[in-house]
Amino acid sequence: MTIRTLQTIIPSVATSDGAGVKLKRSLGGGERLRHDPFLMLDEFFSDNADDYIRGFPPHPHRGFETVTYMLDGHMRHEDNMGHRGDLGPGDVQWMTAGRGIIHSEMPQQSEGRLRGFQLWINLPSAEKMKPAAYRDIASSEIPTLSLTEGGEVRVIAGNFIRGEQLVSGPIQGLTTEPLYLDVHLPGGADFIAPISCGLHAFLYVYDGETTIGDDRQVLPNRAAGLLSDGDTVKVLAGLQGARFLLLAGKPLNEPIAQHGPFVMNTRAEIEQALADYRNGALT
Repeated sequence: MTIRTLQTIIPSVATSDGAGVKLKRSLGGGERLRHDPFLMLDEFFSDNADDYIRGFPPHPHRGFETVTYMLDGHMRHEDNMGHRGDLGPGDVQWMTAGRGIIHSEMPQQSEGRLRGFQLWINLPSAEKMKPAAYRDIASSEIPTLSLTEGGEVRVIAGNFIRGEQLVSGPIQGLTTEPLYLDVHLPGGADFIAPISCGLHAFLYVYDGETTIGDDRQVLPNRAAGLLSDGDTVKVLAGLQGARFLLLAGKPLNEPIAQHGPFVMNTRAEIEQALADYRNGALT
């Protein structure tokens, strides 16, 4: 067993996106703040409707996948392909932008808490121009495993192995082999998860604090922690407990050219994406 250690801490930074939605961005705050194949992680969280009510009006994407995970509130997705999805607490939307899509994500509430995450996952060059697609996953479709130490694990993508028990999430079979877990721990509980060597992994602590690995390096609240290679992740919750995302994926080791919502391999491909968008030929 090789326990992964905490290598880099990326604190989340306050920013805004869309039509002024206030959020916290950890991964994706700069070109060097990625963790192949993961491009960006945003957390949106407010009880004040002024911070989110204007939402994310129609905007384009090409070349990667977006994963929206709701904790609280109600968001609606609509796109130029005629798709529409309503996301409530615990729901997930896994969207493959592929060769192109223009969509909006708009809050369906005028008060109360809106909280969740959006993760961007890169696509390999061979898949960047495949047709766009998406899948809405209801909270009831996401398996939840109760832990003997207390707490629980929600398995959104990939497989979680606990002893002789295998729990498979609804998202399977992607080239990047994503693992997406939402882990809730009571105070002082530890959590051990196998993750295959060679996959890039990181945690994002959204409630409480944790320590990582046998050397118990502290990963503070609302920060992403990039992990070393190894076959096992070990996390200890602080005295007040912890809730965190654990994500892992197969690195693509390909060049990245990004211009806002377009992520390709070369500048020429970015210029083509911009031209296609201007000419109405993005999809």
